[in-house]
Amino acid sequence: MTKKILVIKLGALGDFVQAAGPFAAIRQHHQDAEITLLTASAFAEFAGTSPWFDKIEIDNRPSALQFGGWLALRSWLRAQNFPRVYDLQTSDRSGFYYQLFWPSSKPDWSGIAPGCSHPHSNARRDFMHTIERQQEQLSMAGIAGVETGDFSWVTADIGRFGLTENFALILAGGAAHRPGKRWAGEKYQAVAKHLAAHQIQPIFLGGEEERSLLTGLSAEVPGSMSLAGETTISELFALAREANLAIGNDTGPMHVAAATGCKTIVLYSAASDPALCAQRGADVTIHRVEYLKDLAVETVTSDLALAAT
Repeated sequence: MTKKILVIKLGALGDFVQAAGPFAAIRQHHQDAEITLLTASAFAEFAGTSPWFDKIEIDNRPSALQFGGWLALRSWLRAQNFPRVYDLQTSDRSGFYYQLFWPSSKPDWSGIAPGCSHPHSNARRDFMHTIERQQEQLSMAGIAGVETGDFSWVTADIGRFGLTENFALILAGGAAHRPGKRWAGEKYQAVAKHLAAHQIQPIFLGGEEERSLLTGLSAEVPGSMSLAGETTISELFALAREANLAIGNDTGPMHVAAATGCKTIVLYSAASDPALCAQRGADVTIHRVEYLKDLAVETVTSDLALAAT
């Protein structure tokens, strides 16, 4: 009988990107196993095209009072007979999933759930960068030598966007509930004008919820374009591979850009710590100030001018 393995990674996009090395290492360690990923719906299609998983299961993330949802999740987990689970989310929610196996026997479990068989037992794990933290977690579960994530398998046709030969990606958005992580839109607009003056087409990227903001910023920059809400994850990778550079706030798409080797410039405030979550790649520059409102446009364009030559 084929051994069945479960990997849990619910999100968000940046965390998913930084889990690519662990995903590949688990696949390599369990070459003959059937590996299922439990993830959020936003990542299901992308994960399904990867070489890491045989099956994708969507976690509907029931709320505390959605008893039917919890019962369905519990029934599914117990019915699969997973002998081993790698919890790469390591959140309170995913840790609670370990308890859903009670009163049946529990699988071998790599994570931080109390009582699990392969705990990540480093008391300072929350002070480690995500990549090193996951590497250590898997090492404690018997998987050593976790390498940097490889996304060479990702393909997408970006010809439909009709971009110029030289273009730059601008990620001016971010989580609405964390405004401290956002540099002002008008400052990104000034950067876009600087790029356009250097014959580099500015391309504003973001989610559907940012369409109005980014369309407005783009409208004031001749030759620019907003693709807010128009791109898949695979298309983000393809765009970043072809772009001259990417600049933006600390967001998931900036992790995508960095992972491709694109020249990536990320703007941080005190609201997040790059020591714990910084984008990793071949050419990443990080600007961090306590308050992003204090970061001057000229500080950023000095990097862009070098990248544009």
